[in-house]
Amino acid sequence: MNVFMQGFTIFSNNILTHPEFFVGLIVLIGYLLLRKPFHETLSGFLKAIVGYMLLNVGAGGLVSTFRPLLAGLNDRFHLNAAVIDPYFGLNAVNEGLKTLNIAVSFTMISLLIGFVWNIVLVLFRKQTKIRTLFVTGHIMVQQATTITWIVFMAFPQFRNTTGAIIIGLLSGTYWAVFSNLTVEATQNLTENAGFAIGHQQMIGVWVADKLAGKLGKPEDSVENKKLPGWLAIFNDNVVATSILMLVFFGIIMVVLGEPYLRKIDKVNFPLTLAFPTYIFSKALSFSVYMVVLMTGVRMFVAELTESFRGISDKLLPGAMPGVDCAATYGFTSPNAVTFGFLCGAIGQFIAVAGLLIFKSPIMIIPGFVPLFFDNATIAVFANKRGGVKAAAILTFAQGVIQVLGGAIAASMFGLYKFGGWHGNIDFDTLWPVMGIAMKYLAIPGIVLCLVFMLVIPHLQYRRHKENYFAHMEEE
Repeated sequence: MNVFMQGFTIFSNNILTHPEFFVGLIVLIGYLLLRKPFHETLSGFLKAIVGYMLLNVGAGGLVSTFRPLLAGLNDRFHLNAAVIDPYFGLNAVNEGLKTLNIAVSFTMISLLIGFVWNIVLVLFRKQTKIRTLFVTGHIMVQQATTITWIVFMAFPQFRNTTGAIIIGLLSGTYWAVFSNLTVEATQNLTENAGFAIGHQQMIGVWVADKLAGKLGKPEDSVENKKLPGWLAIFNDNVVATSILMLVFFGIIMVVLGEPYLRKIDKVNFPLTLAFPTYIFSKALSFSVYMVVLMTGVRMFVAELTESFRGISDKLLPGAMPGVDCAATYGFTSPNAVTFGFLCGAIGQFIAVAGLLIFKSPIMIIPGFVPLFFDNATIAVFANKRGGVKAAAILTFAQGVIQVLGGAIAASMFGLYKFGGWHGNIDFDTLWPVMGIAMKYLAIPGIVLCLVFMLVIPHLQYRRHKENYFAHMEEE
């Protein structure tokens, strides 16, 4: 027993408490099980570790850069600010977990449990009616991390192995059920391309598919509308993020004032540096660290996803993958993507103005990922069913909900203290409600959330019995 405990202590101190090595170990095991050549296994192992280390560099840069500005808002105006973006949310939760003395790698254990649970639900699809396996790795990391925080806030006593199991069950059920919810809408859009959405706006996709036809006509499509060519610059992540951060954080720095910023940031704001130059440099540094963070995420997630997908293909032939929402953009006009971004942005900016006018204690700063990907995706599905009118109405409404729901969630779960919230539509609607259920109903709340989610595919099956499993090879 002593040898086992010593071994576990060494493993915990050197692997579990260093998430980059834990992720690398997962990839290593996955590739070995897939019998990958040694050089591919070694390459994947190293890229996973380096990718996670890049994530840490980007996250650390974001903290050191934007935390003083957000703290300055609170200090001068008693205004708490949070960026609604899954990468800022990921960073906020990681910072929060550190204050609880919990290793960040804890979420990786929950992620593995959730992924295995998703596989189990598909294996028993005749009973569960689940057809999809969520394989969008970087999204799984973001969501498992956020759900970890939600559960820990509701159940401080479960900040242990029991909590990891609860988080895994909640995450895996959400991935399986809500990617499954998008099957019919995605097959209609793509003319049976054989995939579903496994991303951050799965509820939004379903709602858009159901409501769009009642709001407009499909023949009145966005494709027939001419948009200004300059809007195409927002298709570039770096450019869009730079502009957004320059606008929002530039305004914050102007409001805080030059004397205050020189006082709190003497190292980066010497007397020889002009205020406009400081603003421009500081704002664009957000984009720099965001690019570093996203590059790191893509590196380690590419390896993680490959090991997961290979295993799932062997275990679940014929299962429909839940993939990144961007996969749908090739089935529509680029105008729909840009139009969704534009209308969603207008909705978000109006909601932010509302927070200021009504003196909300929580200030929301729009982030690029929800602003672009959520709204672009909903526009693609809404345009298919209801044309330009449906796309405009639904993305505008979603933009408002993202900000108001994000403010409520950031306040409810306390992540405004760390400057971020997940921000995508599913985490501004479904998860705050489930968080309330768990907080006030305790264990029965967890059971209620799981039962609620698992009932959904059975309701889908009742509407589409004839061809519900038609795409699955063994059916």
